[in-house]
Amino acid sequence: MTAATTDGGAALPDPATPFPDPTFPDQTFPDPTTVDVAAVLRRCRDLVDPALRAVVPRLDPASAGQTAYHLGWVDAEGRPSRGGGKALRPALALLAARACGAQDDVAVPGGVALELVHNFSLVHDDLIDGDTERRHRPTVWALWGAPAAILAGDAMLALATEVLLEVPAPAAALLLTRTVRELVGGQVADVAFADRDDVGVDECLAMAHGKTGTLLGASTEIGAVLAGAPTGARDALRTFGAELGLAFQLVDDLLGIWGDPAVTGKPVLADLRERKKSLPVTWAVVHGGDAGRDLAAWLTRPADGSAGPDELTLRRGAALVEAGGGRAWAGAEARRRLAAAEAALATLADRLPTTDPATTRARAELVALARHLADREA
Repeated sequence: MTAATTDGGAALPDPATPFPDPTFPDQTFPDPTTVDVAAVLRRCRDLVDPALRAVVPRLDPASAGQTAYHLGWVDAEGRPSRGGGKALRPALALLAARACGAQDDVAVPGGVALELVHNFSLVHDDLIDGDTERRHRPTVWALWGAPAAILAGDAMLALATEVLLEVPAPAAALLLTRTVRELVGGQVADVAFADRDDVGVDECLAMAHGKTGTLLGASTEIGAVLAGAPTGARDALRTFGAELGLAFQLVDDLLGIWGDPAVTGKPVLADLRERKKSLPVTWAVVHGGDAGRDLAAWLTRPADGSAGPDELTLRRGAALVEAGGGRAWAGAEARRRLAAAEAALATLADRLPTTDPATTRARAELVALARHLADREA
């Protein structure tokens, strides 16, 4: 297959290329294309979900009910419901622990803590962005008000640290608290960008790392920490997760403009409706020539009427992002970040050699999961 290229012409490894394990020169690394990613996510979620359900009732009744609703366990009236997210971050933690030679259950407390932190950030993010719907349901603040959403998010954040300290896993708890600090910093930058018209691509990437990359990097590193892995293995897995996080955010930004609302659960052209300085938008403004200049003017033009821009106006903005090269660059950059993630994971074979089939299988599952996330539609 032909390697993909960036706008600058640099070759990108083809994500479909077999992922070799140099530990076994005469054997084939398990082929990531044979992994059933949906089954892997279900397996990991089934391991973490009972532990998560066991700790949420520790919260005060109001916060516990709102958290259960946000997690998709109940509806707004408290009746049992089927829903919720993919539990991606817990899956990364469990697979990372297994990739370091430990059993899955070693990382379950880490998976619980990561899911709580992730959902704390979502509840607050919905409030900050004024989003009234998530996963086709009203958001917490839309139902119970801003104070309730703030307090429910705070409660989840505190509970996450409590879960890790009870193990006890102080190193994992310290890693998580540092990660939250970086996550908040990324969110602060994102909010600040709304009032600026001079945002650069590098600082936009730094913001994306803070908002998304740092938590995915912590997800894989916490799995390694709880597995008792050496520093080199922790570093490799953190880099894998962080690079995957940037690929994930780039794809998310593409979906925020060109995603199908029926699949994403967001309004059509959602990010442009909010005039977000997302990565493809920022790239087009900075590097897009005439189209970029037109896009910059479009972003600063006040919307007509209280309802905001109509769909025709939004599609004009999307066309300018594409004409300015933002869509093509974001897709190529996502592939480049995915390749960097896989390269970091490949070093695990030297840093933590193994002959255990379950361990090598987990490493292949991490690759398969990363490729799935970089090619998703929601």
